[in-house]
Parts: sequence; C-alpha cells; structure tokens
Amino acid sequence: MKKPLDIFKIKKEERWQALMALLIFIALNALTIIKYYDPYSSLTDNYHKLFVRTFHVSGFDPLTYSVVSNWETGYNVFRHPLLAFFMYIPNQINQGLMMLTGHNCVQFVVATLLVFCAFYSYIFLYRIFREVMDLPRVDATLLSAFYFSFAYVMVSTMVPDHFVLSMMMLLMTLYISGMCMKRQRKLKGWQTILLFVFTAGISLNNGLKTFMAALFVNGKRFFRPRYLVFAILVPAALIWLFAKFEYRTFVWPKEMARKEAKMKKDKELRQKIYTQYADTASTQDSAQIAQGVKAVIAKKVQAKFKRDHRQPWNAHKGKPITQGEFMGWTDISTSRCETAVENLFGESIQLHQQHLLQDTLIGRPVIVKYDMAISYAVEAMIVFLFIMGIIAGYRSKFLWLTLSFFLFDMILHMGLGFGINEVYIMAAHWIYAIPIAIGFLMLRIDRSFLKALRILLVVLTLYLWIYNGWLLTQYML
Repeated sequence: MKKPLDIFKIKKEERWQALMALLIFIALNALTIIKYYDPYSSLTDNYHKLFVRTFHVSGFDPLTYSVVSNWETGYNVFRHPLLAFFMYIPNQINQGLMMLTGHNCVQFVVATLLVFCAFYSYIFLYRIFREVMDLPRVDATLLSAFYFSFAYVMVSTMVPDHFVLSMMMLLMTLYISGMCMKRQRKLKGWQTILLFVFTAGISLNNGLKTFMAALFVNGKRFFRPRYLVFAILVPAALIWLFAKFEYRTFVWPKEMARKEAKMKKDKELRQKIYTQYADTASTQDSAQIAQGVKAVIAKKVQAKFKRDHRQPWNAHKGKPITQGEFMGWTDISTSRCETAVENLFGESIQLHQQHLLQDTLIGRPVIVKYDMAISYAVEAMIVFLFIMGIIAGYRSKFLWLTLSFFLFDMILHMGLGFGINEVYIMAAHWIYAIPIAIGFLMLRIDRSFLKALRILLVVLTLYLWIYNGWLLTQYML
C-alpha cells in the first residue's frame, strides 16, 4: 500500500469479468430507479417524510436518499458516526444537478455510489480467491459469481442503505490483511487507522473488525504500546467522542424541538378535551370536571397502547434482555432455530415467495416458510459445503480471520438478538464467509471430486441467479 489508490486499478485478467459485473450492478440499480423515479424525481420541502413513507424494500432504510437530497445527520449517529459526512459530497453534486435540471437526481447520484461499491466488492472478493488463497482463475470467478447470487447480497447492491458500503470496506480489509499475512508483513498504523475510520464511520460495530484483522495480522505487535495507543485506542476514542459531539450538535436540538412541539400539542389536546367535557358535564365543580377529563385521557392512552401493541413494528419486536439505549435493541424471545433456517441461511440466500421483500415493521411475519422443498435442499447443501470448507481450511489463519468476522455478527445477532427479526438484511456484513470457506474446500478436496464440486457450484449459482433475479425483477417491476 505504498500507493493506496493503486488498489482500485483493474488488472488485466479482471477486465472482462469486471465489465460483466459492472453491467449487472448497473442493471440492478436501474430496477430501483425505474420503480421509484416518478415520486423521487420531484422537488419537495420534506424529503425525509417522502422517502421513509414510500420506500419499501424489505427492512432497508432510504435515509441515504434523504441525506443526499437535503443534507442532515439523518442516520443514528452512534451506529453510523461519519456516514452523513461521507454523503456530503454526493449531496453537493445532487444540489448542483437540482439547479441544472429542476429535478431531484438523488437516485442517479446514489446509484453511482452503490455501483462503485458493489463493483469493488466483486473485485476485492475475486482478488481474495486469486491472490490470497491462490485459487485457479475459473474457481475464483465461479465463487465470486456464486456469492453475488445470494439474495441479500444482490439486494444490498441496489438499495439506498449502508450495507454495500460496509461490504466493500470489509472485503477490502480482508484482502489487505490476507496479502499482509501471505507476504509476512504487518498492518501499519496508518493503514489500520484509515481502514478503521471508513469501516467504523459507516457502521461502528464493523469498525471492531478492523481491529480484529490487525490482531490477526500483527500478532504480538498489536499490543506494542505505540501501536495499541495511536492506532487502536486513540482512533476508537476519537470516533466515539465525535459521535457524542455530533449528537449534541445536530441531533439533541431537534429532539428537544420535537419534544417541545409534542408537549405543546398535548397541552392543546388536553385543553380541547377539558372544554368539550366542561360543556357537556352536568356539574360545574372544577375538581369533578378535572377528574372526568383525567379519566377520558387515560382511556385514550390505553386505547392507543392497545392499537400500537397490535402494530407489526411492535408485535414483531422481541423481548429485550433489559431496557436501555443499546440493550433495548436486544431480543431473547425470537426462536433461534427457526431464524437460522428461514432467515439467517434462508432469506439471506434465497428470497421467500410469500411476503416477498416485505418489511417486518409493516406486515411481514418474522418467520416465513418456503413454498418448495427444493429451497430447503439448496440451503442444506450450501450450509453443508460451508461446514466442509471450514473443516478443510481449519489450519488457515486467513480463514479464521474471516470466520472471526462471521462469529462476531453471530454473537451480535443470533446471540444478543440485535436486529434478529430481520437478520437477513445484515447478510452483506458476514455472508462472504460462505464462499471463502468453500474456496478452501476446493483447494483441499481430492482432484477426482473437484470437477463434481465445480458442477454443483455452477448449478447452485445459476439456480440462485435465476430464482432470486426473477423474484426481484417481479417485485421491482
């Protein structure tokens, strides 16, 4: 990394498949643009309301559309501390296009960013297979195509959320770390800081994976005081302090304004109820009137609570370990076994035909069954290959680095239950572990069985591309 930008140069052997990948990602983003172009190309004074109310693709959020249309710290600042600032230049580009065209070009600006990240995710994954693992070109290409046939990898490349950005940074981190291991080099302090700032800036929990990579690559040198302090502790502290500054500067004033507005509205409503009750009451005693008004308000609050409790966004939320800013997001009641089968290794890889790409906060049940037995057979086959790949490559330090990323997310989602009710939308953060493990199986398997494994992967890849692609096209068009 003497010349960091050289990592983005396309090598000669990558050109043709890179072109094919680029065209596919452009086509996928074109589907999103076509579906939402009419409402989203118009100028409005409340972009956040427009996008949040009308964009419905699984549980993905359209906040990037909102931020690029009208810049603000629209993301959760403690989960995505720098993401809004990364979107400032796209926002300025879009502002210029708005003045030139009189239309909101946010879909085209964001699609360009998504295509860029998806394209380099493909490139970095292919290089992992070719340069880190030394797989033949045909196997590296096959496994790369196999990975992008997964349902929520495909969807992540075409929706205005942060997942494809995270995927690119995580695959870049794995590629750089893998090359350092192979060449017996250490991850330098400035490299660690740079990777951490972008990875954690996009999604804070993924920033920890940068430190995990540094530990795997540097070994005992990770704990050298200078490296530990300046490459690990200081950047971590600074990004957390920045998140708190961001909250106090941009978020807290808006929350206070909303709270004051709500208090004013509640006061006006209470006064309206008081006036109506006093006009119809048979008594003029102010104490009795106040007691009656209190009973009316309590009845309305109880009715609202019952209505809200029946809403999907509440009914599909599991029981948290405890209440709190972060622990309130945990879930100990959702079934782990059903989630693993239908969502973790199910919906992440193959879309369900029932409740296709619906949101659990709007109407999709947390657990949906497949209509066809073949879907379970495909899932079982992929999980079996994943396990066999882990067994085949258990001596590889790079495989264990990849699996540490996977295990971190499993502890977070399947253990603590963060986002477990829609765990599949986070697939881009960890599911690359499956083809990487299978790559080790291809390296270690007996030559007489390698051809059969290749044929099986070709069949699975074609099936997933056709099945997921058809359903996705049906939904978008």
